[in-house]
Amino acid sequence: MKRWGAFFLFGWMSILAGNRQASAQDRGLVNTTVSPFALLRPVDMDAVQWTHGFWAERFQVCKEAMVPNMWHLYTDAGISHAYKNFEIAAKLDTGSFKGPSFHDGDFYKTLESVACLYAATKDGELDRIMDGAIATIAKAQRDDGYIYTKAIIEQNKTGARRQFDDKLSFEAYNIGHLMTAACVHYRATGKTSLLNIAKRATDYLYNFYHVASPALARNAICPSHYMGVVEMYRTTRDPKYLELARKLIDIKGSTDDGTDDNQDRIPFRQQTSALGHAVRANYLYAGVADVYAETGDTSLLRVLNMVWDDVAQHKIYVTGGCGSLYNGVSPDGTTYNPTEIQQVQQAYGRDYQLPNLTAHNESCANIGNLLWNWRMLQITAQARYADMLELSLYNSILSGISLDGKHFLYTNPLQVSDQLPFHQRWSKDRVEYISLSNCCPPNLVRTMAEVSSYAYNVSDKGLWCNLYGSNRLSTKLKGGAAVKLTQETDYPWDGLVKIRLEEVPGAAFSLFLRIPGWSDGAQLQVNGKAAAVSVTPGEYAEINRTWKQGDVIELRLPMPVKLLEANPLVEEARNQVAVKRGPVVYCLESIDLPKDKSIFDIAIPLNEKLVPKATTVANSRMMSLEGSALLQPASSWKNKLYKEVSAAKLQPVSIRLVPYYAWGNRGHGDMSVWLPLVR
Repeated sequence: MKRWGAFFLFGWMSILAGNRQASAQDRGLVNTTVSPFALLRPVDMDAVQWTHGFWAERFQVCKEAMVPNMWHLYTDAGISHAYKNFEIAAKLDTGSFKGPSFHDGDFYKTLESVACLYAATKDGELDRIMDGAIATIAKAQRDDGYIYTKAIIEQNKTGARRQFDDKLSFEAYNIGHLMTAACVHYRATGKTSLLNIAKRATDYLYNFYHVASPALARNAICPSHYMGVVEMYRTTRDPKYLELARKLIDIKGSTDDGTDDNQDRIPFRQQTSALGHAVRANYLYAGVADVYAETGDTSLLRVLNMVWDDVAQHKIYVTGGCGSLYNGVSPDGTTYNPTEIQQVQQAYGRDYQLPNLTAHNESCANIGNLLWNWRMLQITAQARYADMLELSLYNSILSGISLDGKHFLYTNPLQVSDQLPFHQRWSKDRVEYISLSNCCPPNLVRTMAEVSSYAYNVSDKGLWCNLYGSNRLSTKLKGGAAVKLTQETDYPWDGLVKIRLEEVPGAAFSLFLRIPGWSDGAQLQVNGKAAAVSVTPGEYAEINRTWKQGDVIELRLPMPVKLLEANPLVEEARNQVAVKRGPVVYCLESIDLPKDKSIFDIAIPLNEKLVPKATTVANSRMMSLEGSALLQPASSWKNKLYKEVSAAKLQPVSIRLVPYYAWGNRGHGDMSVWLPLVR
């Protein structure tokens, strides 16, 4: 109890315990179990238990630090006013609204992380604090289902009911995160207390969109509610929720004043590329994929495929980061007519526009990329989406949170230097609370709490292994037959994955193992003998047989250190390389160089063999890469923009690279992913 603070002091904390549902309720995180156009289905939220290794270590930090710390931040009014706003709206306290307009959504994300942690641990303390918070949220909700503390607090004072007045408000975004949190809470606990609140809110949105003008209807920036509405449909099977989800897409781009930044300048079905605010874009694409899974509307899948190809081929960082621009000009608004030029922010740029020092790559955008690719995987069963999910997860998402789980980044640049002569809005050091906008930390924490739900899928054919990490799985195949297995691996530091089947049905079924696109020469064995199946990078290897208890599958994924180069049209990475081993991208930090040397003076020889070496950073076990680089003599650039190339001889220097996600955990310093190449 102590680690969760004094939250239980309120006498009303158990007003809403909620009703329990039948145990047969499907309990996957994103519940595509009966989605007619999804090829894959989730396993239950408690089906996977991390045992040891990378994800077990991260989950332990999540359980002991991330979730308790986030709950403390959002229930301490001296730090964040999010929960206090609910108390004031519920008339349990007095005062005024404080914080950003998306503060409600931040708290819902925090609540979702608690629900996910409860699903894995069944810790009764977590259940009790959720009951208390849900009771307050219920009291704050208006009688017609509308819930937005900023507006309700003002309405309680003036008596005037106003909603969706500001096209830049986050009302629908907040409600979207309420929907998602409610579905997750229901699947984790079997209680309907939060789900009932979400039903009333979704009913309100349904009625609102039936009568709202196109101008009012477009007041829906950062559309988390697209995903939320579909998840409400999957949970309740109320057909009007699916009707609402389809309408949300149909009205996208239906006004004359739409913007590329909000992806509504033109109708969704006419869009061919990713543009505008990267969080809003990726949330939109994820929600549209959800609608396709329920409707099979091929016009939606056609756009999703074009946009995904655009991102993968032109606009994503080597770390999986999304949204290169702090501020810029929309590619679709750059015409010879100045009146048509549109500003974008925190956005996708033009093709190949991928700066390093000024890269934005908001943590929420990177999470949105994961959510989108997870849904594309569910509807297609194509490994490329799991590859992209893994790339983002190990690099651009993990980089947003410190190894101790208590400090966060809003942006995730690929290069950091104190020599940059201007100040950028977001800190390059992780902080406990991002006062300008703390939307990313609760999003990162809920994602860490949910990683186990991405590890496996089931389908009509059998069981799919998407992510590798030591765990125990207990699930059921489509016909209800039980499957239990254990997975042993030190992935991502070692490419050997062993799976032992503990319980299997009598009938044959397929086991699908993802062969990552980066893995050449993968080998697959069953009980010590080579499996006679295709093992192709970027695809799932299918082994179909009648399995026996005790069968052992061994997957060997070679993990050589690779030097990657970018398309030459990526100007800021030309003649440079990024270093990658397995799914992990590496970087050089100034702390690993002599004090008088700069990261800008280091070059990587083409034939240098960097050697993996086990190390520890901030009590976190990982693999560094060590070897020799070339150092050019330092020279002054003070008051100089150009100068003649020096003929000085390059000198060898020892270097150590660390995983990109771990940068900045040993103090403030410079960092770079891309390094000059010497051929």
